[in-house]
Amino acid sequence: MSDRARILFDALDLDHDGTLTRVEVIEALLAKGPTLVAQGVIPAWGVGDADAASALFDEADANGDRVLTLDEFTAIVNPRFGW
Repeated sequence: MSDRARILFDALDLDHDGTLTRVEVIEALLAKGPTLVAQGVIPAWGVGDADAASALFDEADANGDRVLTLDEFTAIVNPRFGW
């Protein structure tokens, strides 16, 4: 697992419960995306609109339980962002 994936996961985990919901992913990427880009955590093209964030969630939710674990999240973001 990359450190960047963990940093991004933690930044998106708004309630700090160790999982991500669709709402958290959308809200956090929209609110924190520019800061995460400025910090070099994610590339600028990695911050999209609500539809793009929702699509990322759907792609990552491998077991369909409507929450993302760190492992599910990492499996998608590492190759997507080239980590």
